[in-house]
Amino acid sequence: MAQKGVQLDRETFSCSICLDLLKDPVAIPCGHSYCMKCIKRFWDEEDGKKFHSCPQCRQTFTPRPVLVKNTMLAVLVEELKKTGLQAAPADHCYAGPEDVSCDVCTGRKLKALKSCLVCLASYCENHLQAHYDAAPLKKHKLADPCRKLQENICSRHDEVMKIFCRTDQQCICYLCSMDEHKGHDTVSAAAERTERQRELEGSRQKLQQRIQDREKDVKLLQQEVEAISLSADKVVEDSEKIFTELIRLMDNRRSDVKQQIRSQQETEVSRVKELQEKLEQEITELKRKDASLEQLSLTEDDIHFVHSYPSLSALSEPTDSSSINICPLRYFEDVTAAVSELRDRLQDILRETWTNISLRLTEVHVLLSPADPKTRAEFLKYSCEISVDPNTANTLMLLSERNRKVTVMSKEQSYSPHPDRFTTCCQVLSRENLTGRCYWEVEWTGTGVYVAVAYKNISRAGNWKESGFGHNNKSWALEYFKNKYTFYYNKIQTLVSGPQSSRVGVYLDHRAGILSFYSVSETMTLLHRVQTTFTQPLHAGLCFNCYEDTAELCELK
Repeated sequence: MAQKGVQLDRETFSCSICLDLLKDPVAIPCGHSYCMKCIKRFWDEEDGKKFHSCPQCRQTFTPRPVLVKNTMLAVLVEELKKTGLQAAPADHCYAGPEDVSCDVCTGRKLKALKSCLVCLASYCENHLQAHYDAAPLKKHKLADPCRKLQENICSRHDEVMKIFCRTDQQCICYLCSMDEHKGHDTVSAAAERTERQRELEGSRQKLQQRIQDREKDVKLLQQEVEAISLSADKVVEDSEKIFTELIRLMDNRRSDVKQQIRSQQETEVSRVKELQEKLEQEITELKRKDASLEQLSLTEDDIHFVHSYPSLSALSEPTDSSSINICPLRYFEDVTAAVSELRDRLQDILRETWTNISLRLTEVHVLLSPADPKTRAEFLKYSCEISVDPNTANTLMLLSERNRKVTVMSKEQSYSPHPDRFTTCCQVLSRENLTGRCYWEVEWTGTGVYVAVAYKNISRAGNWKESGFGHNNKSWALEYFKNKYTFYYNKIQTLVSGPQSSRVGVYLDHRAGILSFYSVSETMTLLHRVQTTFTQPLHAGLCFNCYEDTAELCELK
């Protein structure tokens, strides 16, 4: 209890401006006491006004009171200092950059506890006390600390704005209501607050409902993430097993081929060496007889010569060497050719199946496809480099510019025969297959062109209905001819209106089944849009009707 009493004395003898024990205490006419320096500094700031006031009770004085040190109060403060209980406010009591500070504190300011909507000032706990003690101040409306109190002051009349003009949807002061807002639908700010509070509750309910909906969506998406991850992990594991099995099979076949080659090598080498040894033995025997005959030819004994010659001249049965048929450099090369053929077939199979695998991968999706691009810059994000496949080009087509430009000639070009070549229609397909989202542009000169997409298995021979772009269910084509556009698909033609241009942009979203054609000039104008389901990868196509017509797959940057 004694400690509490001392604490009370300490608060009593503290300056409400610096919140420290009084230094050179002075009492002003209203009875409140301050440090002489603190109250002088406070009044110096008010010199521009016609009066001076008490920082606590706001009582005004005219003229500025003369300050005299209160000796008795100074003695009491010194006695309090001797108790050693003087302490500065804790750091957490001071205002930080994000806090509303007390407008009365000097030096390091404390955090504001409340803001007065009448005084338009914010007060810390100590400086707020007057609003609880002084009768005139008790009627003031206090609110949580606010750093934008000046926004409540009318910039024109310097009065507090307590009225809301519904006509102009703005807060005004009472002078505004009698001036430029006279006759308008006005209510008190409190009444408008009550009205909008009800609206706020409705808005909050909608927001909370939306939050709940979004939280459900987030939960569903999280479940999708987990499901996708589980599915992907399983497929990766299964794929690893399958490829490991394929590698094992290939390795077994590699070992089998190696073993058979080595076995055959051993057999053939053994046969050759066996024959080689017989021949070497025969050579040795023949050399021995040749030496004996040579020696016999040198003898002078006629009887010995005649007697010995028959036995020495008789030759043994020669080793059969007629089966020796050496084919230089052609021992196991046929095996190499067979293995190479196997490799080529496997590469073809892998190429074809990989296209199918890639297509299946692009079809894996959870969310809806994003919106189509709108501006050319957005389209160019999906641009892809495309060139035509010479093996598909009709023999009347001349290719140039790294197989991006096609010109129709009156004479056939020297192309080697190929099963992928178009023989009836003057058209060509791109080398690249198209999946996912792609964008490319075609620019032409001459009478016109067909800008198309088609499946790779479109017929290369036969009549126009079988192989012509847009005249079957394996291709889609936009034709520009005689200054008009026509779209073709599966023998059905659709007239298309739009600005004439020598350049057409093609946008493909394979997974979403969207194919769009645009007239490209200074702006992008949609000519025709197809919504379907693509079952195979697509290839870009070009088709012509007249000689000397030219089209180029543009290089986009």
